[in-house]
Amino acid sequence: MPADLPAGYRREAFASLPSTNSTAFVRARAGAPSGLWITAAEQTAGRGRRGRAWQGGPGNVAASLLLIDPAPPAIVATVSFAAGVALHQAVIDLTGPAAAERLKLKWPNDLLLDRLKVAGIAVEGDKLADGRFTVVVGIGVNCRSHPDSGTVHRASDFAARGLPIEAEELFERLAIRMAEEVVRWQRGSNFAATRQAWLGRSLGLGEPIRVNLAERTIDGSFDTLDEEGRLVITRNDGAREQISAGDVFFGGWNHDLA
Repeated sequence: MPADLPAGYRREAFASLPSTNSTAFVRARAGAPSGLWITAAEQTAGRGRRGRAWQGGPGNVAASLLLIDPAPPAIVATVSFAAGVALHQAVIDLTGPAAAERLKLKWPNDLLLDRLKVAGIAVEGDKLADGRFTVVVGIGVNCRSHPDSGTVHRASDFAARGLPIEAEELFERLAIRMAEEVVRWQRGSNFAATRQAWLGRSLGLGEPIRVNLAERTIDGSFDTLDEEGRLVITRNDGAREQISAGDVFFGGWNHDLA
């Protein structure tokens, strides 16, 4: 029997859905309260950041958390970093601290194991008819399988890397850790604490970095996150730049910086 969720949270579990995020929005428009988890044992038309497809095969985690008016719209996107910290800690809960050096968060929304993508987070927002702002935090984790192609970055799964994790056990830990991180985040007003927790688990601090933007490519080194969750890099020409969105590559991870 599934474990109880933290107080104030509930769950609808499905054998298969096209998209847990889409279903969460449907529930929100029908009047569902904040704190609803939508999960699917299989997801057939999931989407990740920037509308990219996210495959969610059997044995993997496909979960979306519905939040109603969780923070002012200007800062609500920083909840993705709270989700990243929660997911990282949930995995450590199951695998033990020895895996921590292998498990890293990559800006803005990926979880990597041995520098291979094993999970992604997609935060989407919409305004309800009554004016309230709806946010859905979608989390997909490759527990038993991963896509062979069609992704921007190389992927893997926990079983393939020698860390077998059951999807249901991971969801249960994730729900607990997510509730804790939402409290720490404090509607975005305590993002400084979330930011520090995220940086302590991050990949590539101080490393050479390449960021592909729509109109240009930037090479430099990864300095930090700013107070809004933007990537801060020192470019190779010495100038500092803050980046809100882009595809990030580190030397030795997926693509060499040539």
